[in-house]
Amino acid sequence: MFDKILIANRGEIALRVIRACREMGIRSVAVHSTADADAMHVRMADEAVCIGPPAGTESYLRVSAIVSACEITGAQAIHPGYGFLSENQNFVQILEDHGITFIGPSSEHIRIMGDKITAKDTMKALGVPCVPGSDGGVPDLETARSVAEEIGYPVIIKATAGGGGRGMKLARSAAELDEAFRTARSEGKAAFGNAEVYLEKYLGKPRHIEIQVFGDGKGRAVHLGERDCSLQRRHQKVLEEAPGPVIDAETRARIGETCAKAMADINYAGAGTVEFLYENGEFFFIEMNTRLQVEHPVTEAVFGVDLVREQIRVAAGLPMSFVQEELTPRGHALEVRINAEKLPNFAPCPGRITQYHAPGGLGVRIDSALYDGYSIPPYYDSLIGKLIVHGRDRPEALARLHRALGELIVDGVHTTVPLFEALLKEPDIQQGDYDIHWLEHWLETHLE
Repeated sequence: MFDKILIANRGEIALRVIRACREMGIRSVAVHSTADADAMHVRMADEAVCIGPPAGTESYLRVSAIVSACEITGAQAIHPGYGFLSENQNFVQILEDHGITFIGPSSEHIRIMGDKITAKDTMKALGVPCVPGSDGGVPDLETARSVAEEIGYPVIIKATAGGGGRGMKLARSAAELDEAFRTARSEGKAAFGNAEVYLEKYLGKPRHIEIQVFGDGKGRAVHLGERDCSLQRRHQKVLEEAPGPVIDAETRARIGETCAKAMADINYAGAGTVEFLYENGEFFFIEMNTRLQVEHPVTEAVFGVDLVREQIRVAAGLPMSFVQEELTPRGHALEVRINAEKLPNFAPCPGRITQYHAPGGLGVRIDSALYDGYSIPPYYDSLIGKLIVHGRDRPEALARLHRALGELIVDGVHTTVPLFEALLKEPDIQQGDYDIHWLEHWLETHLE
């Protein structure tokens, strides 16, 4: 087992990893920008190293500084959290070259799943159901028109290297295809340095269902059920829950076993998430995230496991501490992402926290790095906390979420708490009857 782990991240996820390290008797190293000198993850870690100025490109994304911090402190492994360098194959390769263990999959698996076309081809070959679409990248408009006619409108054009909704354009008819194709290529080039795009059939009212998988890198893998992440704004998840309201035990076992077998076949190591669109009883693969997800706590709640602890164990060469037969979901869990944003426009709202009180009680967990007097810097993502609740069933979990939101106090900045208080009153949310477009339509008429 490792003696010391460096966390190449910040905020609540860095704090989450530090807590796992402390429980395992492993010393932790925090890295931070000058803007994060007073951050909670810096205070809680056993050691801390400043790696640069506020901008992420000059600190948290500076590979040389992070590797140097490892060498200075003697850290044997790096946990990347999510975002930043967590899915950067070049970073992982550099760590491998320096003899530093990356707590995650191999650089090759990150490469395969980081390119959406390669990922889709790989998953198709492994027997995972995929969305009908082009075979690889679409080089020009003529080819795009041909593919669109073959699979039928509407279609969605996606940047090969895209993510977070960038480089994605919808064409409902042939008349809209040309502009959508050009815009998707332009956005892909500007955001990711890669103009290649591909086409997929656009599904009308799908849900976003993702399967949590975990592999030991030696041909053994399991699944830990699904999460429903259909409540989204601009392709960004807002609320996640497990199990999914529309997935029964038989369906869960079937798609979960398919994903676990695929991971075992490629000797995948660590945590990963296979993401699908789900419509009319069918799953369609869209992408795989080769890292811990923001929403991993809902899976931890219903399965009673510590995914970060398991990541560390497997990276150290130890076997997984569970087998598939031991993984049975119990109860229901929900997570809401609380951002420092001002409604109704969701404008980022950095500033000083004048008062903070975290909710508590049975079945309530909050992952946050806030404290009284903390100043939220303007340089990073606006996520300031994740409120997770667990109950015996979905109605109890919803009631618990409502209660916990009422207890949460974050003064000094605007937050998205009012959004969730309003959503919990909606019959569709109470009944679990929503798809990936529901929230966008609701926001058009309910937030003023």
